[in-house]
Amino acid sequence: MTNTLHRFGAAETFDDDFIVFASPSTGRNDVGSIPKLKKFLEMALPYDPVNIGDPVHGGAIRPKRGLNTSANWKRDSTPDFRAVIEGINEPASVVAIFDNAKSAGEFLAEVVEADLGLSVNISASVEGAQQCCKMAGIPRHSVGYSLGFEGKTEKLPNTQVLTLSTMCGHGMISASLAKKMIDWVKEGRRTPEEAVTYLTRFCSCGVFNPHRAKHILEEARSKME
Repeated sequence: MTNTLHRFGAAETFDDDFIVFASPSTGRNDVGSIPKLKKFLEMALPYDPVNIGDPVHGGAIRPKRGLNTSANWKRDSTPDFRAVIEGINEPASVVAIFDNAKSAGEFLAEVVEADLGLSVNISASVEGAQQCCKMAGIPRHSVGYSLGFEGKTEKLPNTQVLTLSTMCGHGMISASLAKKMIDWVKEGRRTPEEAVTYLTRFCSCGVFNPHRAKHILEEARSKME
């Protein structure tokens, strides 16, 4: 089970969203797992992930203390994959995000071959996950579904806001910030690329997909033209 199952959107909108986790089990194989976790992420780099991360330190684009608002808007937003890998200092789930099934499937095949002794799961559409398993030459072990939202759904934010805010599994990207970024892109105050980096920093677990977010923001802007 993973909180990334709660990503919002129609099934066809997940063709660029493939999340591969590796996790140690506390009290079973967590001792000595840090080198394995680092190796998992090292193995991901040749397949061009759009983000990697861990829930302790975050993803490849992170917040930084001691910056005023103006500096935070303008600072360098280049993803730092090396910082993520070198910063892992305790057993925790690590994750690599891909924007296509081919890269995710080929990476998964290498993970299977490496046999690191960690629990590995894929979060994607059911069809996408099945495709990755087929490429890796393994059967699907099990499947988990999100049942979506229930209750007074009319009080939820609009679909574009939900699609962005639910891409952080821990809910650290607020609906208000997502709406603000959509509005700024529509108004031409920020480019989709700039808005994406602002959003990515707030995801404390590193599962945010900047490629998918950019597509959502570009779509929001195109509807204004």
